Amino acid sequence: MRKKHWKLLSFFLVLGLFSSARTDLFLTIEDPLLSPDRTTQLSWVDSVFNSLTFDERLGQLFMVAAYSNKDQRHVDEISNLIKTENLGGLIFFQGGPNRQARLTNYYQAQAKTPLFIAMDAEWGVGMRLDSVLNFPKAMTLGAVQDDQLIYEMGKQIALQFKELGMHINFAPVVDVNSNPNNPVIGYRAFGENKDLVTRQALAYMKGLQDHGVIANAKHFPGHGDTETDSHHTLPVIKHAENRIWNVDLYPYQELFRENLMSVMVAHLDVPSLSQGTNVPTSLSKPVVTDLLQKRMNFQGLVFTDALNMRGVAVSNRPGEVDVKALLAGNDVLLYSQDVPKAKVLIKDAVSQGLISEAEINRRVKKILKAKYWAGLHKRKPIDTHKIADRLNPAASKVILEKLYADAFTVASNKGDLLPFKQLDLKSFASLTIGDPGEKFSQYLNKYTKVEHFSISKAASQSEHYALMKKLEDFDVVIVGLMGVTNSPNRAFGIAPMDIQLIKALEKRQKVVTVLFGNAYAATAVQGMGNVVLAYENNEITQMLAPQLLFGGRPGKGIMPVSVSGGYTQGVGGFLPGLSKLSYGMPESVGLNSEKLDRIDEVAKRMIKIQAAPGANVLVVKDGKVVFERSYGYLDYKRSAAVTPNTVYDLASITKVLATTQAAMFLESRGELDMNKTLGDYLPELKGTNKANLVLKNVMAHEAGLKAFIPHYVKTVESGQWRSEYYKPSSEPGFSRPVSNDMFARDGLRDSIWSWTVKSDLLPKPVKYVYSDLTMYFMQAVIERIVNQPLDEFLAQNFYEPLGLHTLTFNPGEKMPITSIAPTENDVAFRKRQVQGYVHDPGAAMFGGVAGHAGLFGTANDLAVMMQLMLNQGKYGDVNLIRPETVKEFTKRQSNMSRRGWGWDKPEPEVGKGGSAGKLAPKSTFGHTGFTGTCVWADPENDLIYVFLSNRVYPDANNNKLLSEGIRTEIHDLIYEAMEN
Repeated sequence: MRKKHWKLLSFFLVLGLFSSARTDLFLTIEDPLLSPDRTTQLSWVDSVFNSLTFDERLGQLFMVAAYSNKDQRHVDEISNLIKTENLGGLIFFQGGPNRQARLTNYYQAQAKTPLFIAMDAEWGVGMRLDSVLNFPKAMTLGAVQDDQLIYEMGKQIALQFKELGMHINFAPVVDVNSNPNNPVIGYRAFGENKDLVTRQALAYMKGLQDHGVIANAKHFPGHGDTETDSHHTLPVIKHAENRIWNVDLYPYQELFRENLMSVMVAHLDVPSLSQGTNVPTSLSKPVVTDLLQKRMNFQGLVFTDALNMRGVAVSNRPGEVDVKALLAGNDVLLYSQDVPKAKVLIKDAVSQGLISEAEINRRVKKILKAKYWAGLHKRKPIDTHKIADRLNPAASKVILEKLYADAFTVASNKGDLLPFKQLDLKSFASLTIGDPGEKFSQYLNKYTKVEHFSISKAASQSEHYALMKKLEDFDVVIVGLMGVTNSPNRAFGIAPMDIQLIKALEKRQKVVTVLFGNAYAATAVQGMGNVVLAYENNEITQMLAPQLLFGGRPGKGIMPVSVSGGYTQGVGGFLPGLSKLSYGMPESVGLNSEKLDRIDEVAKRMIKIQAAPGANVLVVKDGKVVFERSYGYLDYKRSAAVTPNTVYDLASITKVLATTQAAMFLESRGELDMNKTLGDYLPELKGTNKANLVLKNVMAHEAGLKAFIPHYVKTVESGQWRSEYYKPSSEPGFSRPVSNDMFARDGLRDSIWSWTVKSDLLPKPVKYVYSDLTMYFMQAVIERIVNQPLDEFLAQNFYEPLGLHTLTFNPGEKMPITSIAPTENDVAFRKRQVQGYVHDPGAAMFGGVAGHAGLFGTANDLAVMMQLMLNQGKYGDVNLIRPETVKEFTKRQSNMSRRGWGWDKPEPEVGKGGSAGKLAPKSTFGHTGFTGTCVWADPENDLIYVFLSNRVYPDANNNKLLSEGIRTEIHDLIYEAMEN
């Protein structure tokens, strides 16, 4: 016998390969590799097996690494191994989905025996490939209480695998991470509690295997209590065997009972199991054969961990390590570095009696049996057309959203500060450290006005001091602690001075810290009054965090690990939400994304025919904003793109989201009686033709009022302003802005009121005539009751408590003009381009605050107001209107028209929608605006539709938006997108 072979024999004798193994079985389980059609399966296995030479059979034991981002030389090397060695499989690493799919087709076409295709994809295919979404890391999942979501994640990952023609996912990690300083597992584990780890690993496993992908539990016998990384060295675990059985092996026992199909054996030094020291478990017969396969009765596939890892490679050469792993009892030699050499050594081991040919044949048949189970007996080429789209289906995005949302953990909430309430009594700022946090800032501002600041990690003391000065006037500072790493050796990338900054802020104001990163990094924020754990930093968690802070979503997560001296496993629990708007995927509420995407084509057509230069479209279903897109530009010069923050002139939407809201508020409190007359509230109308007009008829547009009065005509002459009414600059007696560089006489509002009161009524019999004058009078009634201007009343009672910082009158005085869409180039009256001032001439002359027009806002703020209506007058912690009032005002009021009180509605005839879509139920209510806007709420389907445009730019005579039915077509597309 050659010297090197004696050396191998001596090694295996030391490992106890020839010792009598214990046979005390702890589990009684069936073979997990058997298919339901086992007779056909075993027949196929025998057929394939008998077609192979012994050398070809040996090739089935090897799985080598493949990449789709390497050069042709790498492709040729893999191709040569497949053809010459009859490889059992490939484990793919970095690259792209289309490239990998094409390579898989190429490699499979060259294989005599179908190839196993595997991937180490713990959090999905995106862990390895570009252009594919990532699912949450295991530690994030550990905070989730709904195991069904983890099962669904496993299902979605399985579907990704099937699209790519893959069969084995080296997941889940079932290590019980009992060591916070673990440098290699940590966030890859579900947590430190064996029951939690077992429960979630089982859900993940079933999600994979129920959908045709082989799951692989790792890293046997348990990598959770190590302080070194087996990629670089051989970690030592000194626990007694009893402790290992009780903790580390517990998840395996439970997964075996549920037919786990494969296990990966780690490179660990566990003296209590290996009967010696400095022996990797992957090369230990007492571990792989005696413990795993005999005592625990595992009959599935046994994989080594990657054989290139220094935990085994540092003391074993390529080829030699393979044969040692095989003799220890492993079925598949993963990431083999030298297959030809390993084959030679295995044949030598057979000739020496170290392993029998029959034993090798048994393992090869196990592999073939698994290949049949995975569908390789009927493999077909992968369809590469639009494969990246198929790898990112809406269903995956829904699960992704739910998992991250359910993981958020409120670790501390001093004084029940969260979720934020009484928004009108607080000023907010946000501070992100280590990341600009653009999504975080964007979604914070959907709930209230939040001024955003950002600094790099470990900024200088002078920067911290300057920042403190800027933040001192805010009541609440929301800190996004970002740039967190996964390395415990470097304090997870958190700079001590940044923590000092947060603690300094806490001493003088309310601070909420959101930790966007590793759960173990919470050691840095323990002791702080208000801490939320997001577990990871990405666009989704940045979008979700504001929703939890402001009550758009509840907090459900429970911390899955403990950190030193502070937060322990189990911290967290349920934080109720406030039923405010949330934001997410259409499919999460039963809408079809692909069908909603058809709105894009309508919007593109709108812009192409110049019905409007741009628009915002927003859809809310079941209280969740699921579609919010911006189209085009503010003008045809393309000076600025429309964004979700673009503020539009809402025109007649003012009637329902300003004046009617105030009327409903007062009616709810018994201060307004819709059966009384205008004269009852406005005594100065006594003796006029308006005195006896009943409020309910006024608000239903059935009081005989004219449609409108062009008041501006009285203030111009020969196409020019009359100097007694307007001046180009502010001066005593002329301080009321009508447009830029145009100021009206201070008494002009009184003149307009007088002209309106003196106007004629329409001839009897009274008919329905939609009239702007209704809201002139209702504004006067409301202001008389509350003894306050309409805009101030609404701001104090509606907009500010609801956090609506863009919903306002006269926005040019409150925000940058560039954020407001321009309207008409008014050649008839103002002689200039109107931007930041109300488009309606009468409202402009009235001072910008009129009952029929003057309100501006974003689509998001309008959606909040409409959700207030669908919530029966309540939103968040603000209760404004009685449900009975909402119902009465929004129902159809007579047979003369489709109208409610203030509110518009669809036409009552079946198949006619009027200003709404034809598919909208008759219970729908809303309104349109002359400038190119509309808003509709459907109580039957809990649906809101908002459309904002500036179709009157630059010419108000442009009527294509209405004639082409753009708004109603989009409304109907939303209904067509409903799954039911």
